Amino acid sequence: MQARRYNYLFLTTSHAPLYFFLCNFAGMKTIKKYFPELTEHQLEQLSSLDALYHEWNDRINVISRRDIDNLYEHHVLHSMAIGKMLHFKPGTQLLDFGTGGGFPGVPMAILFPECQFTLIDGTGKKIRVAQEVCQAIGLENCTPVHRRGEEEKGHYDFVLSRAVMPLADLVKIVRKNISREQHNALPNGIFCLKGGDIQEEIKPFKRIIEVSPLSQWFVEPWFKEKYCIYLPI
Repeated sequence: MQARRYNYLFLTTSHAPLYFFLCNFAGMKTIKKYFPELTEHQLEQLSSLDALYHEWNDRINVISRRDIDNLYEHHVLHSMAIGKMLHFKPGTQLLDFGTGGGFPGVPMAILFPECQFTLIDGTGKKIRVAQEVCQAIGLENCTPVHRRGEEEKGHYDFVLSRAVMPLADLVKIVRKNISREQHNALPNGIFCLKGGDIQEEIKPFKRIIEVSPLSQWFVEPWFKEKYCIYLPI
C-alpha cells in the first residue's frame, strides 16, 4: 500500500478519476470474492461508498486520510466479517455502538437488508456522515442517530462494535439493551471487532466468549491478528 500512496502524490487532476476507479474496482473485486451471493442492488450500494466517503471525508474526518484509499479492505470488508460469523435472520434488530461514520453498521445493513440497524455515536458530525451516506444509497434499514450509548433505551438482539472501548466497559453499558427474545442460531449478545493482543481484555469472559480470527475468512495480510469476538449476554 506504500506504493499506492506514493503514486497518488504524482497524479495530475486528469489522472485522479482513473486512480479512484482502479481503487474502487480492486476493492469491489475483493468484496465479490468473499461474498459472491450479493445482489446487483447490494453491489451498487457498496460500489457507491467509495466516492461518498471520499467526498465526506474531505469535509468531516471520519477515516484517517492515510487510510481512506483502503476503504474496502480496512473498513467495508472488515465490517462485513461479522456476517461470516453469523447469518442474521430477517427481522433481527441490531445496534451499532460507536459507529463513527457508519462502521460496521452501514456495510452490515447492506449485507443484511431484511434486518434493522440502529447506528449511534456521541459525535454529531460523524453521525451526519452516516446519515448522508445512507440517504444517498437508499439504505432504508439503517437509522443513524446522534446519541451516547448510556442514553440508548432500545432493546436489540445484538450489539455491534468496532474497537470502540474495552470489552468489559462495553458490556456494562449495553447489557441493558440486549433483548431477552431469541431469534437467531446464536444467543443474543455482542459482536466486537478487535485487533492485536486481546488476551487480557477477554480474560474475564474466557468461559463463554468465542474468538474468531478474520484470517480464516480473508487471506489479505492486513487481517492477521484481527478478530471477531462474540459474547453472549
